[in-house]
Amino acid sequence: MTDRTADGTPTSRDDVRALLDSLPDTLPRDEILALNSGSGSDIHTERTYDYNGWTFTLPPGVFRPGDTSRIVHDRLLDGTIPVEGRSYAAMGVGLGVEAVIAGTLGAREIHAVDVHPDSVATAAAHYERIVGDRAGTVFRPLVSNLFEEFPDSSRLDVVTFNPPAVSARTSDDPTVVRNVCVGAEIVTRFFDQIVTRDLLAPDGEIHLIVSNTAELKRIVGHGVDAGFRPVVLHRQTWEGDNCQAYLFKLIHRDAA
Repeated sequence: MTDRTADGTPTSRDDVRALLDSLPDTLPRDEILALNSGSGSDIHTERTYDYNGWTFTLPPGVFRPGDTSRIVHDRLLDGTIPVEGRSYAAMGVGLGVEAVIAGTLGAREIHAVDVHPDSVATAAAHYERIVGDRAGTVFRPLVSNLFEEFPDSSRLDVVTFNPPAVSARTSDDPTVVRNVCVGAEIVTRFFDQIVTRDLLAPDGEIHLIVSNTAELKRIVGHGVDAGFRPVVLHRQTWEGDNCQAYLFKLIHRDAA
């Protein structure tokens, strides 16, 4: 029998290897392009997005959440990803749904982070309109390439990230590329910065969603090599295609 933590996280190298081996290979390029054929086609227009009774307005250049983002939103809202009373970073916050959920649930500190200044401004505006000032919660909008602009003193209890890690370039539009298909390197840098800068609190959790339109095995394997232990919290498939999306929780082995 293989040992696991109370939440099902694998504790042995064999368990981790079995998890990595169970992950699907990256889809062929033609399938990736077909799945993303309409992705970002309206990115330069003003749009709206509805979630949990809230309506968000998206100015041109701010990306509309897709199906994988909704997985993160749902798991935040139902408490699978716990943020109440915790220091939380929404990496790639976009229009701000994650920040709004965390604010309504009483996170102690919310870092709304994006490399795109207009996205950070949009998230801040939505947060102010829907959540506003809340006792016991500090809201910190931040324009940053991953964690580069974080204060050295930052210690995060929870981080969520739905990275633009699609492995094939799906568009020549740099705005679409930024939001969809930067590739695996953005996630490997994400892991490396967390470790190098010691950004996670002792019991901190990373919640990462990646599909097999990205180099899934490489990404999770890099997280393991960086010292994190993964567990699958949710797996999503869609009828009619071969895409599989995984929501992972990763904690540092030193926290076991």
